[in-house]
Amino acid sequence: MPPQPMYKVIFHNSGQVYEVFARQIYQSDMWGFVEIEELVFGERSQILVDPGEEKLKNEFSGVKRSYIPLQSIVRIDEVDKEGASRISDNSGAKIAPFPLSPPPMVPSRSDE
Repeated sequence: MPPQPMYKVIFHNSGQVYEVFARQIYQSDMWGFVEIEELVFGERSQILVDPGEEKLKNEFSGVKRSYIPLQSIVRIDEVDKEGASRISDNSGAKIAPFPLSPPPMVPSRSDE
C-alpha cells in the first residue's frame, strides 16, 4: 500500500502566515473554500517544546475539518513528511495577501 500523501498548506489568517501539515485537502462544496482534514503536528520529545507549534495545536484541537478561503491560500505543497507547523508575522514578508475588491461606493446625501 503506498504511503498516504502529506500536504503543507500556507495561508493568511488575521495578519499572520500559518503553515500547517494535513493528510487530506480538497476543493470544498462551499464555493470559494478549500477543506483541510487530519492536521498533523510533529511528535517532539517532551523536553523540547516549540511554542509556535503548541499554539497551533491548541488552536486546532478538536477541529475535524477547516475551511480556508481560496484568497487566503498562499501555497500548497505535497511533501514526503511533515515538518514543524508554525505561525509567523507577515511584517516584512514577501508574501502578500490576495487583493480583494474594494467595497462599493455608497453615495452620500450631499451627492444626491
